[in-house]
Amino acid sequence: MKISARNQITGTVTAITPGAVNGTVKVDIGGGNIITSSITEEAIADLGLAVGDSVTVIVKASDVLIGK
Repeated sequence: MKISARNQITGTVTAITPGAVNGTVKVDIGGGNIITSSITEEAIADLGLAVGDSVTVIVKASDVLIGK
């Protein structure tokens, strides 16, 4: 699958926490860094996500905020 987003990071699913509508998926991208994504339970099921899966995190945002 080709997509236009350039911010693509590969990693491994380390945890999936189900919710009523959305669940959270934690992805280890290496170097002690974890990215957490909130996606629908339907998307988790459709993708067949499971702990240990190799996945690609795709970041597409119009705003990136930094705080200190």
